Amino acid sequence: MDVQVWQAISMIVYLVAMVWIGFAANRKTEDLDDYMLGGRRLTPFVSALSAGAADMSGWLLMGLPGALYVSGLVESWIAIGLTVGAWLNWKFVAPRLRAYTEVSNNSITIPSFFGSRLKDSSNLLRIISGVIILVFFTLYVSSGMVAGGVFFEQSFGMNYYVGMTLIAAITVLYTLVGGFLAVSWTDVVQGVMMVVALVLLPIVGIMALGGPAELFAQVNQVDPKLLTWFEGGTPIGIISAVAWGLGYVGMPHILVRFMALTSAHEATKARRIGIGWMITSSLGAVFTAFVGIALFRQDESLLANPEGVFIALGQLLFHPLIAGFMLAAILAAIMSTVSSQLLVTSSALVEDIYRAFSPKELAPQQGVWLGRVGVLAVAIVAAVLAFQRNDTILGLVAFAWAGFGAGFGPTVVLSLYWRKLTTAGAAAGMVVGAVTVFVWKLGLNPLGGIFKLYEILPAFLLNLVVAVVVSLLTYKPNAEIDGEFDAALVGAQQ
Repeated sequence: MDVQVWQAISMIVYLVAMVWIGFAANRKTEDLDDYMLGGRRLTPFVSALSAGAADMSGWLLMGLPGALYVSGLVESWIAIGLTVGAWLNWKFVAPRLRAYTEVSNNSITIPSFFGSRLKDSSNLLRIISGVIILVFFTLYVSSGMVAGGVFFEQSFGMNYYVGMTLIAAITVLYTLVGGFLAVSWTDVVQGVMMVVALVLLPIVGIMALGGPAELFAQVNQVDPKLLTWFEGGTPIGIISAVAWGLGYVGMPHILVRFMALTSAHEATKARRIGIGWMITSSLGAVFTAFVGIALFRQDESLLANPEGVFIALGQLLFHPLIAGFMLAAILAAIMSTVSSQLLVTSSALVEDIYRAFSPKELAPQQGVWLGRVGVLAVAIVAAVLAFQRNDTILGLVAFAWAGFGAGFGPTVVLSLYWRKLTTAGAAAGMVVGAVTVFVWKLGLNPLGGIFKLYEILPAFLLNLVVAVVVSLLTYKPNAEIDGEFDAALVGAQQ
């Protein structure tokens, strides 16, 4: 049987399974709270793998192995920064956010939490943060659709537009039908596929090479610098790479997994599962790159695109059916991120922007259908952008990560740990954080030169400083806020 036929069978099995999960989740979706947050009944295992799969995207299977293949261990600093950032996020943000969002008007989105936490009667915080989510995540979703189209084009020779439409249609279908539960359950399947692929491939590759000693000997023979942590890097570059970890505290599609846990106490179990998954997957990506270096780098004509090292090894080392499921793991990584971002963007449109202007209470099924309309609307706009196949959209991934991390991160931390945060302080901080990301990205930072840091770091710090200073200038004691703050503290410790 032809290789592509075997791989197509793997893809069809995977895609049909995703749609089936979406319809299964639909039976448990009755109102907007179910559709956007799964009724706050995610287990630690589902929450942990869902957060990991939604976070990593195709970067874990293509971008990271490709960078390591070219430059060696110096490229692993981003993975280190992300792992540390994820651990801190699970440890210090997850339990308190889970407790506080329930105490404060049962908030089901990050913008609605900001508004309720700070008793913002003007809805300014909900509108500002909702618009930020709507704009950045629409572009983010579009970048995922572009990646899906390119994936089908490179893997199967399929027309880019057909591949992009296929990935968009299936992802939108199960998200539209099943909402948050469908996204979370499919994320679990996708997360398992990713980690199994990243463990299995390097193990088989190392065995084929003759063992770990032979692997490192061959990598060292290609270039000893590939096995060093600092060679080829600069202090500013390494700091910028590690600073990626700051982004986690501001990622709405990650934070919503914390809010959906069955209880704050479950965050500890989820943290251990999630970080275990992340470390295992990252190490798998590192060894995948090393196996690729040993097999392909001595004759670079064997691998034209370094980001295809995972695909090339899968096709070299496994039966086409198994290699097809490894290709499906890449598709899973792309789809898990797109579906999560699609749902969060829809929630911002419905729960934050719509409700800010319409105080009328929605009936349960009205909320679900309005959420579905939001998913479809965002998907259509994102697909139109993706049809342009604009490479700058893919470049916005790092930009959007900085925007969310610096725009929301300090506000999330201060909301949970500092009772004196005010509406004015939060609003000013978010605006300064977002604007600084734009200014820094455009190369207009006043420091220039050696201070060309990744924009998330200066923007995050400026947001934090401005929010604290403005809050101290505008703070007035509020018994209701203090009561909720204390109740959330107790809830997080139970």
